[in-house]
Amino acid sequence: MSSTSADTAYNHAGLRRLMSLMTGDEKHGPAATSTLDALWVLYDRVLRVTPQTANVADRDRFLLSKGHGPMAYYAVLTAKGFIPEEWLPGFGTFDSPLGHHPDRMLVPGVEIGSGSLGHGLPIAVGTALGLRAQGLTDSDVWVLVGDAEMDEGSNHEALAFAGATGLENLHVVAIDNDSDKFGWRGGLASRFATEGWSAMTVNGHDHEALHQAFTTPHAGRPHAVIARVERKY
Repeated sequence: MSSTSADTAYNHAGLRRLMSLMTGDEKHGPAATSTLDALWVLYDRVLRVTPQTANVADRDRFLLSKGHGPMAYYAVLTAKGFIPEEWLPGFGTFDSPLGHHPDRMLVPGVEIGSGSLGHGLPIAVGTALGLRAQGLTDSDVWVLVGDAEMDEGSNHEALAFAGATGLENLHVVAIDNDSDKFGWRGGLASRFATEGWSAMTVNGHDHEALHQAFTTPHAGRPHAVIARVERKY
């Protein structure tokens, strides 16, 4: 879907319906609903990956660091044909491939197993470096993080390294719902900018603003999009 109206209609009807099929003792509802719009815009309008190209070397990679509450992720993967809708009602059950944290060995299209916060960005840095070493300069790496996990020391090191080495094919989407205990002076975008990143802050539910931010040129620098959403509490 290319039009904004069709895209928004699908998001708020079709994707919500898919999310409603996942029930059970899920304790991270806000973690799912806060990421839904960013995930949909990425998969629908930005990422160069499909079920048919999920294993080709020059595909784009998406890494979900914010791995708890993956219902929105599973809904988007279903909408895009990576996984069958029939899997969704079994979400979180013993024999379901759809766990409360995504597993790359069980779910088609998932690049990493995630849930322990602070791992996604360092893995994304390594992935971007590996692609650059192979000469796959058209393959982009995207990683979705939460604002609170940016306190992790592993993320500080990855963020600084990526800026210093100019990893242009690396992109971060940071969902900012004010979960971070201390926050950042000047906002989370300033943390990236200080280390030489291109950084923007947008409304995390505005599809056009997200798309514009995702596709903003950032020659010679990694790029971060801070997606502001409603407060968690």
